Amino acid sequence: MDKMKIAFPTSDRVTVESHFGHCAEFAVCHIEGGEEKGMEFITPPAHAPGVFPAFLAEQGVNTIITGGMGQRAVDLFKQQNIEVILGAEGMIRRNLGMYLEGIIESTGSVCSHDHDEHSCSH
Repeated sequence: MDKMKIAFPTSDRVTVESHFGHCAEFAVCHIEGGEEKGMEFITPPAHAPGVFPAFLAEQGVNTIITGGMGQRAVDLFKQQNIEVILGAEGMIRRNLGMYLEGIIESTGSVCSHDHDEHSCSH
């Protein structure tokens, strides 16, 4: 794919949010020919099941790289033809570089939820 967009959930514009549903924004990296051509920050609508996958699909996102998310969310992203990479942590730019070099792999870190008091096991 010559052009693509990769989204990272973030709350500080520097690091990957450990759980995408808690992010304040998405850093969306524009990739052409395997190189970053720019990054923008977009504020998503209120979080509810299925909202973020549809929102990012509307933005033309091809891949989301995040710490963790529930299996239902993974399935919803896949329905939007968005690749899901789980287990990311630390700096957005470091994770982006690893992805572009082909050395980042999804750890399959899927959250299990307790919806009264959110708990997440990675």
